[in-house]
Amino acid sequence: MAIHHALSGELIDIKPLGEALKATRTTTLYKTQHLEVFRMILLAGKQMPEHRVVGEFTVQCLEGSVEFSIGTTRDVMRAGDLKCLAGGVPHSLVAIEDSSVLVTLLLHGA
Repeated sequence: MAIHHALSGELIDIKPLGEALKATRTTTLYKTQHLEVFRMILLAGKQMPEHRVVGEFTVQCLEGSVEFSIGTTRDVMRAGDLKCLAGGVPHSLVAIEDSSVLVTLLLHGA
């Protein structure tokens, strides 16, 4: 069964998942040739190791808290916090507690 990706103009629910967080997987919500929006789930202690992406992107913490690292700079993001990064910047994330973040990614450096 194919996973539904929202269509242009479709309303997307990004409210906190609450109790459903632990049973939810990372999900792409919207994807076009130039843009991808996904909800990433990171349970406490899980990490996204250092990596870089080609295009600019944003990360918005929807619930929980994550440590977002760029080089030696470490910021704790909590619900409502947003980070914007240029493409090519090495970064990593570690969940301090069960968390979901909304990632909006400009694909292919378009």
